[in-house]
Amino acid sequence: MKKEEIRIRDPFVLPDKEKKLYYLYGTTDENVWDGDGTGFDAFTSADLENWEGPVQVFRPTKEFWATKHFWAPEVYYLNEKYYMFASFKSEDQCRGTQVLISKNPLGPFVPLTNKPVTPENWECLDGTLYIDNHNNPWMIFCHEWIQVQDGEICAIQLSEDLREAVSNPVILFRASEAKWTRGENNNYVTDGPFLIKDSQGQLKMLWSSIGEKGYAIGVARSESGNILGPWVQEAEPLFAESGGHGMLFETFEKDLLLTIHSPNSTPNERPCFFSVVDDNGLKLGKKKE
Repeated sequence: MKKEEIRIRDPFVLPDKEKKLYYLYGTTDENVWDGDGTGFDAFTSADLENWEGPVQVFRPTKEFWATKHFWAPEVYYLNEKYYMFASFKSEDQCRGTQVLISKNPLGPFVPLTNKPVTPENWECLDGTLYIDNHNNPWMIFCHEWIQVQDGEICAIQLSEDLREAVSNPVILFRASEAKWTRGENNNYVTDGPFLIKDSQGQLKMLWSSIGEKGYAIGVARSESGNILGPWVQEAEPLFAESGGHGMLFETFEKDLLLTIHSPNSTPNERPCFFSVVDDNGLKLGKKKE
């Protein structure tokens, strides 16, 4: 398959340097908004252009609590295991991010626990993993605008085995704090946080919201270098028009790439890759054709 043939939202790439393979995960259900949740598929590539798949990496059992909105899986390799962070919802339970585990990057992934790690009574999504300077794992996630109006990016410290939160959630910032975001009826969206340290050693966060030209990606910087901030927003978005939920990864050739889904319209979403220049700030480069 070519990447133009892959319909996916919230793309996440895990490079495997030993196998020289890229694993692409994302929201892959046919009806991502209203239908029953099916699961997650993944794709593999050696060059980011020619892809094999889809491979079923997660399918829920009958006992699984969630029934819809299977969204935004991210996969990390830790302690010789693969951990997936993904969001789920049911009619009688709030949306939350749950941790799944597998011995293989192509699954099958199974729930690490029987419930999400995010707060039980909060509508949450898009949990992402960050390991701090003391090797403590954190989940950074969105507390949704549908519950708080001004969407929040929050953090909770996780136990070493990633099974549970060991701290209360902390609000890092709200969507309206960025000059580039646009609200509707005072509702401001937060989506897709992703953490990275740039070439200067500064801790930065990509995150998505609605901007002047639609779905967009902004960048925030931690003034302390610590996950708890304070966080300062860059005035202009990194990506400004009809594309978002981005993450950064390094290719086998040491190039820094941003992947997003674009356009932000169902069913036309496709994975896109852009070069990123990391020189006294992250700057968007050319699209990888």
